Amino acid sequence: MGSMAKKGLQQYLLQLQKHPLRTKAITAGVLSAISDIVAQKITGIQKLQIKRLLLKVLFGFAYLGPFGHFLHLVLDKIFKGKKDPKTVAKKVVLEQVTSSPWNNLLFMLYYGLIIEGRPWVQVKSNVAREYPKIQYTAWTFWPVVGWVNHLYVPLQFRVIFHSVIACCWGIFLNLRARTVALKKG
Repeated sequence: MGSMAKKGLQQYLLQLQKHPLRTKAITAGVLSAISDIVAQKITGIQKLQIKRLLLKVLFGFAYLGPFGHFLHLVLDKIFKGKKDPKTVAKKVVLEQVTSSPWNNLLFMLYYGLIIEGRPWVQVKSNVAREYPKIQYTAWTFWPVVGWVNHLYVPLQFRVIFHSVIACCWGIFLNLRARTVALKKG
C-alpha cells in the first residue's frame, strides 16, 4: 500500500510540474468537493446535494485554482521571488487588501446567485449585512496562512497549501454556523 501511495504522489508531482495550472485547478476542485461533502454532513443534510456539490467543485476548479496559480506567479514576479520577512510581509499585505476582499465577495455572490439560486435583491442584502463580518474574520486568520505560505512553501505548492487550508476553513465555518444555529434554536 505504501508503494501505491508513493507512486500516486510521484505521478501527482509529475503532473504538477508538467501541467501546473490544470493540476492546481483539479486539486482546488477536489478539495472544494471534500469541504462541501463534510460541510453538508456537519450541517445535518441527510442526502448529499449533488447540484450544490458540483457547483462548489466548479468554483474551485474554474476560479480558485487558476486564480491562485496566477496570483502567486504575479506576487513572485512583483517581489522577484524574495523570501525575506519584510518582502513576505509586503506580499501578505498586498494579498489581504486585494485578493482576499475580492475572493470573499465573489464567493458570496456565486453562492447566493448560483448555488442557492436566490434573487439579486436578497443576495445584495445578504452581502451588505454579512460581508464586513466575513472579511474581518478572514483578516484575523488568513494573514497567518499567507505568511507561512509565502515564507516556507515553494511556489509550485502554494495554491495547493492554500486550498488544503481553505478546505479545513470551510469545514470550520460550517461547524461554527451550526453551533450558532443550535444556540439560537
